[in-house]
Amino acid sequence: MFFLAGCGADPGPPAPVAAVRPVKTVTVSGGSADVRRSFPARIEAARRAELGFRVSGTVKELLFKEGDNVPEGATIARLDPTDFRIVLADRQAVFDNAQRNFRRANELIGAGNISKLDFDRMEANFKSTEAALKQARQDLAYTELKAPFAGRLAKRYVERFEEVMAKMSVVSLQQSDALDVKIDVPEALVRTIRAERAEVPDAAQPQTEAWAEFEGMPEQRFALTVKEVSTRADPRTQTFEATFSMPNPKSMVVLPGMTATVTIDFSRISAVVELIWLPAAAVVADATLSPHVWLLDPVSLTVSKRPVQVGDLQGDRIAITGGLQGGEEIVAVGASYMAQGMKVSRMKQSEQAVPRADDPR
Repeated sequence: MFFLAGCGADPGPPAPVAAVRPVKTVTVSGGSADVRRSFPARIEAARRAELGFRVSGTVKELLFKEGDNVPEGATIARLDPTDFRIVLADRQAVFDNAQRNFRRANELIGAGNISKLDFDRMEANFKSTEAALKQARQDLAYTELKAPFAGRLAKRYVERFEEVMAKMSVVSLQQSDALDVKIDVPEALVRTIRAERAEVPDAAQPQTEAWAEFEGMPEQRFALTVKEVSTRADPRTQTFEATFSMPNPKSMVVLPGMTATVTIDFSRISAVVELIWLPAAAVVADATLSPHVWLLDPVSLTVSKRPVQVGDLQGDRIAITGGLQGGEEIVAVGASYMAQGMKVSRMKQSEQAVPRADDPR
């Protein structure tokens, strides 16, 4: 009896089996061959100026209406010149008298008939009245407001017979043959655009193609060229302002203040072609704040840590700029609960994450 009891001893409870965690996964797709991004844009004049008189006075004439094309050097407005002509006539008379006295002093000083002190006084008076005369002539010329460049009169701020002060804005003039198209772009794309401007000479073929489209005429595209990119982010949106140049089209009316849609094709830039978009929850950080994802082995159904480089964040999607290849499968939801070598199971296909129509490309 003792022998049987010893041989039939209870082995105890079985060893616990590690739990298999169900996960949602996503298969990485490589960068698209046609990488395009669209942005809302606003139109501004490539060159604009708020013009005003350099002297105070009463507006006598306004020679152009709002919307008129103004040639370079054309007179846009005039002040009443009456008071300025009176001042000029007075300064002219004073100058003429001072000039005659100075000429006589030149003759007398040579003969020793006047002192050097008197001569110096007449010379100083002559130069002072000469300067005053030049100023009066200049002030009279300033009663005409001329266009510094050819453009369109965008706004008139005053009407005839109004009193205006010196340097007060009278009209707004905008260049009419060229336009600026401005958009706000995220950090990752700003680096791409700025890098192209630094590496590609102006005469070379640009690597990015950009065009503008206007509501009501979607079938027409207007080519753009990069003009400048801001180096300071907007504190509210954390985006950077990029400015493109566009000739003013003759086929339609495009005015400053209008809106457009700008599309940029980055397909010839490899750094953008390889851009991969993942659910933001798929990317986690370790203790050193280094971003990584969990790669699923399709055979063993275990996960392993894969460091990645991240870029722009848009909504609940994040751009991966390095560390992954097309076709690899990663954990899309629950990444923060993974551990190296953990056994997992795929959730049913109906429960898996699926691409959305509004996902970034």
